[in-house]
Amino acid sequence: MESLAGISPWIVAGLVGVAFVAGWVDAVVGGGGLIQLPALLLGLPANTPVATISGTNKISSFAGTSTATATYLRTIRVDWRDTLPLMGGAAIGSAIGARLVTLLPKEWFTPFVLVALLVVGGYLWRRPQFGLESHLRHTGTGLVVRAAAIGLGVGVYDGFLGPGTGTFFVILIVGVLGHGFLAASSRAKLANVATNLAAIVTLAPHINWALGLMMALANVTGGLTGARMALSRGNAFIRKVLLVVVAVLVVRLSYDMVAQFR
Repeated sequence: MESLAGISPWIVAGLVGVAFVAGWVDAVVGGGGLIQLPALLLGLPANTPVATISGTNKISSFAGTSTATATYLRTIRVDWRDTLPLMGGAAIGSAIGARLVTLLPKEWFTPFVLVALLVVGGYLWRRPQFGLESHLRHTGTGLVVRAAAIGLGVGVYDGFLGPGTGTFFVILIVGVLGHGFLAASSRAKLANVATNLAAIVTLAPHINWALGLMMALANVTGGLTGARMALSRGNAFIRKVLLVVVAVLVVRLSYDMVAQFR
C-alpha cells in the first residue's frame, strides 16, 4: 500500500482542497476529474506510475459521486429500465479502459475528445432549450441498447483517461435518450459510480490509499454541496455549469495537445 511518504504536507493539503472543488463540479454536471486528475499529475512525484495516479483519483471520485448520487435519489425518481443497462455498460467499459492505462498513450484519445467537446459545446450554445425538458425518444429494446452503448463507450474513456466523464454522460443521456438535465445528472451519477468502482477493483494494487481516502472525504463534502445546489436550482443552472465545464475542458485539452509538440 502506498503512503504519504515523500509528499509535502502542503501538497497533500492542496490536493485535498482540489478534491472538494472537484466533488462540487462532479455533483452538478460532471467533469470534476478535469480539476482533480491534473492536480494529482502535478502534485505527486514525477516517477509515480500512471496506474497509481488514475486509481487514487478514482477512490476520491467514487466517494464523492456515491454521496451525490444518494442525494439525488432521495429527490428524483429514476427509471431503472434505462439506468441499469447504462450502469452495466459503464462498468464493463471502465474495466476495459483501466486495463488500457498501461498499454496505450493517452495522447491518442485527446484529439477525438477535443473535437467531440467542440461539437457538443457549439450545439449547446446554439440550442438554449436543449435539456431543459424531457422528451424521451426511445422505448423497449431500443432504449436498453442505446443506454448500454452510452455506458460502454463513456466507460472505456473513464477507465482509461477520465476527465469530463460525467459531462459526456449527461450530454449523451440528454441528446440520445431525451432526458432533461436534472434526470440526466442523476443517471450520470449512477453510471459514474459504476465506472469508478470497476476501475478501483482493476487498479487496487496500484492505489495510494492513504492519499485517496483523505481526498475522498473532501470530495464527499463538495459532492453534497453541489448536489443540493443542483436540486434547488434545476435544469437551467445545470446547463450554465455544463457550458462552463465544456469550455474549460476544451481549453485544457487544447493546451495538452500543444504541449505534446513543444
